[in-house]
Amino acid sequence: MSIEIERSALESACKEMIETILFCLPSAFKGTIYRVGKPPTLITERITSGVIDSSRKQISWGLPENSDYNPPGRPWIDYRDEPGRPLEAMAWCVEKQISWTSADPRNDPRSVRLQVERIEEDYHHMEPVLVRKSDLHLDMYSSLEYPRDDQDRIIWQGSDYVVVAVIKIHFEPHSIRVGSPETKVIKKLSRSLGTQLLSHHLHHDTVRAMQQLARDRLDACNILADSLRNAITKSALIFSLVKMEMWNLREQWEALLLKERQERNAKREAIKELEDVLTHLSGDTQELKNDLAAVQRRFLDLPLSPAKADKWITMQIQERWRDLLAKSPQDEKTTRRIWQTMEKLKKSLYYGRNPEVVASYSGIPRDLKEEWVEAIYSNVDGFNDSTIERLIKLLANPTLPIPSRERSRRMLTQLKVLAENMDQLERNTNFLLRHVLNGGENGFAAEAANKDKKNEWGSRGAKTIP
Repeated sequence: MSIEIERSALESACKEMIETILFCLPSAFKGTIYRVGKPPTLITERITSGVIDSSRKQISWGLPENSDYNPPGRPWIDYRDEPGRPLEAMAWCVEKQISWTSADPRNDPRSVRLQVERIEEDYHHMEPVLVRKSDLHLDMYSSLEYPRDDQDRIIWQGSDYVVVAVIKIHFEPHSIRVGSPETKVIKKLSRSLGTQLLSHHLHHDTVRAMQQLARDRLDACNILADSLRNAITKSALIFSLVKMEMWNLREQWEALLLKERQERNAKREAIKELEDVLTHLSGDTQELKNDLAAVQRRFLDLPLSPAKADKWITMQIQERWRDLLAKSPQDEKTTRRIWQTMEKLKKSLYYGRNPEVVASYSGIPRDLKEEWVEAIYSNVDGFNDSTIERLIKLLANPTLPIPSRERSRRMLTQLKVLAENMDQLERNTNFLLRHVLNGGENGFAAEAANKDKKNEWGSRGAKTIP
């Protein structure tokens, strides 16, 4: 890990530092700042250069000169000290973490041009910009790989600092020396640049951490949303099982009434009569007749409440008969028979709550009978409906002559408990979703506490299936 800054912010900080040095030091005429990348590669790249004019009022910026350090830069292994290679001041500053002053360009042992081309360079001073490892949290990474010299010895391992940049300032001839005031000013300003770069780095880290937090928050929301969708799906399944159990109880109750009164099932008789009419219809509409016959047979097995069954007959059976008669008109007698049978079918849906029929049944006390009929023929809108609780209590009465009484009681009790748990899960998931999306603002703890108390969060909130 090393300094990570947006390019524009880095260039701005470097220009500001060069500008400060050039305006403050009268003998300085050019400045360049190099960024040193993260270990172990330490790619060193020239960020910007500035040259002040003779009036010392205007600075020209850019990287007009050819340099091995121009983007994309040079890795450490290409400029470190090695036998048979010209020694570089950059390698000295990076490896030793100390400055290099070229106060005698004729005899500068680390001037590459002097070693290679025998050409003197400017008088200049190079200062490494140091940042504490602890400020970059490098002490947290035991696996951090440090750069090595040509003898494979680790550099920086015993230092409290890393080099993040190098400042190079060019001076007029004979205007600097090792340890002169100018070099001391540059050293102090290098610390300021290090602090500024660290500040930008920490800001960059903060923004990146916030972006990661946003991504994590979104991932958490997706996970919670999946849980919520599962809860809603399972709640719908449980509710379907409740409605099916109520349909089963109505079927058993109507079977008791039919047996008591020695009557046939009017619903099945009506469907049977419609099928008989369908069989003897004239006209080439076999496909429509087959479809209608299948729908009518399917109706007998649908666990619908009387009100919904009435609508189903209208939409699915009655409309198909209308289409069939429109394509294959029948005589008045047949048509009248069809619609009269349709009315019988709809009337049969309420057989088990017909006052006359119910009153004639003497198998259970009147009060229990009335409450029972009202409960099983109620429209249940949700798990908070009191009808389910009433049914469970009624089924606990041993005088109720329903064959599946005990089994149905256990089934409805278990479904009710499951529904309450799923409802609790849905509320808790919605609660967490809101606060994850909102970043957990102030008041989260207070609201959570209120929900704990209201919804019996935790050990009291989870029900046990008997």
